[in-house]
Amino acid sequence: MAEYYLISQLPSLDGISENTSLPISEERFTELCKRFLGKKSQDVLKSITLSPPKTSESSGSALIDAWNESERNLRFALGKVRADKMKKTFDTENRIIPVEYIKAANVAIEMENPMMAEEYLNRYRLEILETLRPIDSFSTDYIFYYGLKLKLLLRIRQFDTKVGEKAYRKIYNSIINGDSWRQNND
Repeated sequence: MAEYYLISQLPSLDGISENTSLPISEERFTELCKRFLGKKSQDVLKSITLSPPKTSESSGSALIDAWNESERNLRFALGKVRADKMKKTFDTENRIIPVEYIKAANVAIEMENPMMAEEYLNRYRLEILETLRPIDSFSTDYIFYYGLKLKLLLRIRQFDTKVGEKAYRKIYNSIINGDSWRQNND
């Protein structure tokens, strides 16, 4: 019953464009969850991350575990495709990476503009998350789904094209000139 009261207070995140501000902050979301969720669900909510560990660990939620596995697959695919492009080896740790992740990684790697590649990958991640969206909109899993979506949308808004391009050019030029990138940033 508490989930119903919590979810009924959450604004919709559907249809929000990258240019509009979010209707809720992560702090407000966490505050509402603390008021309505039990300790076990709050602990699971705290385990939500956009960067899961390389090895599988149960979070206590099938939805979060599925998200973590898909994100691991995407990261391994990106590593493999980048390494293949540079004709280097990449340890996939005997992981069988589903072909759809390899295809997505190939699309991102072939993009000339790193910002466009990041935007593509974020859209891809949102599509994956939508496949995990619970049917029951008033379940604990829906709250976990909402938390993941909020984190993804917040991450997208943190990108600054000008700052990113400047850092990219600096790193790229240091590689071309044979300089140490670390030395250029000290």
